[in-house]
Amino acid sequence: MSITFCILGSGSSGNSTYIGSGSTAILIDAGFSGRDTARRLEQINLLPDNITAICLTHEHSDHTAGLRVLCERHGIKPYANRGTIDALSVADPRLNSLNWNVFLTGSRFKIGTLTIEPFSVPHDAYDPVGFIISSDTAKLGIVTDMGMPTHLIKEKLKDCHALIVESNHDIDLLQTANRPWQVKQRIAGRQGHLCNEKAAEMICEIAGSHLTHVFLSHLSNDCNTPELAHDCMSAALKKNGLQNIDVHLSFPDKISNICNI
Repeated sequence: MSITFCILGSGSSGNSTYIGSGSTAILIDAGFSGRDTARRLEQINLLPDNITAICLTHEHSDHTAGLRVLCERHGIKPYANRGTIDALSVADPRLNSLNWNVFLTGSRFKIGTLTIEPFSVPHDAYDPVGFIISSDTAKLGIVTDMGMPTHLIKEKLKDCHALIVESNHDIDLLQTANRPWQVKQRIAGRQGHLCNEKAAEMICEIAGSHLTHVFLSHLSNDCNTPELAHDCMSAALKKNGLQNIDVHLSFPDKISNICNI
């Protein structure tokens, strides 16, 4: 069964991705308000009531801001590992009342027709994860926040038909940005965010014969541009003879292309 997905929005102001297969519809992260999420879902002819579950990558607010409202108002089931749940509950005790579904990082679980595999990624959060989302015929990999592409990440992503990967910043723009030096170090560090060049290197290294789509996510507003991110990835793919892979952008204020694999 095919998988259809669309990045509802991505960036420091919010992150959320819709994934559907058959009668199953889930979100990866809920970084927009309930109202904004509903508005974005409406653009792909869906309602929040159509969503079965929300799977969280980590606890940062740009991935969780709309979680409580969406779950309480629409009966959506929240999924996260224990570290993420504990961190969220400290920040907002009201989240303790949600009917949490706890997964173990590294262990697969099912939601309807989809198999979900969370795996560890390096980021400055309590227990951050990426996801492999599979149906019986298609596989989608998602890594939206990571400081570096570890061996584990590359092994998990290498057989996917489509990937959503972080392409956060251009190295030169980060160095010249009007930001404190400590913030720049955190972003560029091993627990921070992936730059355009490292994202492109990773994709070229792991791209297999099945990979046909790469979506670039979590682009910085002031340390990147859509053109720089897209051109960096496209040039690297062309240099390595991988022009068959389509490169797509995500945006903070609008949905991405809809993709079916």
